[in-house]
Amino acid sequence: MTRVLTIDGERFALRDEGHGPPLLLVHGFPFDHAMWDEVLPALAPHARVIAPDLRGFGGSVVTDGTVSMARMADDLAALLEALEVREPVLYVGFSMGGYIGWPFVARHGRRLSGLVAVDTRAGADTPEGAAGRRTMADHVLREGSVVAADAMLPRLLSPDRARRDTELVRRVRDQMLRIDPRGIAAAQRGMAERPDSRPQLAGLALPTLVICGQHDAISTRDEMRGLAAAVPGSRFVEVQGAGHLTPLEDPGAVSAAILEFAASLA
Repeated sequence: MTRVLTIDGERFALRDEGHGPPLLLVHGFPFDHAMWDEVLPALAPHARVIAPDLRGFGGSVVTDGTVSMARMADDLAALLEALEVREPVLYVGFSMGGYIGWPFVARHGRRLSGLVAVDTRAGADTPEGAAGRRTMADHVLREGSVVAADAMLPRLLSPDRARRDTELVRRVRDQMLRIDPRGIAAAQRGMAERPDSRPQLAGLALPTLVICGQHDAISTRDEMRGLAAAVPGSRFVEVQGAGHLTPLEDPGAVSAAILEFAASLA
């Protein structure tokens, strides 16, 4: 069940289920916490699972302009404070949620027991990539969330899954279409200006798990293997047959990898 908190006068929606060590699920772009719906039931018997809607997404406050990854990281820290979470938290960030993880580690790392980077990257956008994000932000504000859905959907799922699972394709598209265009635009601009976090990887002192879909066309397995290699002592899990959206394509494999990693931290 979704609950709502008001933090400094702003609304934040989330699911907060289960009991045990806290586990924070941070969704990707352009989705909300519902992208974790098939992962969360497997995790909740073993942990207190907190799955928020980021600023601009789902039932949370929408901010016009640009929302930086650092601001979203600060929102998450404030959310944990409002929930009176005192134990170290396992941070699980998918795609944009992973981008937010790097400033969270830098600014609030004392809160964390470990980090799970799912189908994400540590590098900044190329100039062309950043320009493309800003262009999409403008188009979305003019024409609606369908612009983002149409542009992203062909790259989100593995080609085989996209061909044979029309119900999943429909569900993914519907999740994107219900996101407020202002939230999409603000996050795109924030992602476009995010810094290169690769220099901090070698000094990352947190236990780290890296999960990647075998056929991810956005954050490729070669790139993610490189990310894992840059973090001392990290683990790498490849989800066979999956594309970028591993939590939706193979929630069983993703939840099993998270649970095994979480158990190693106990």
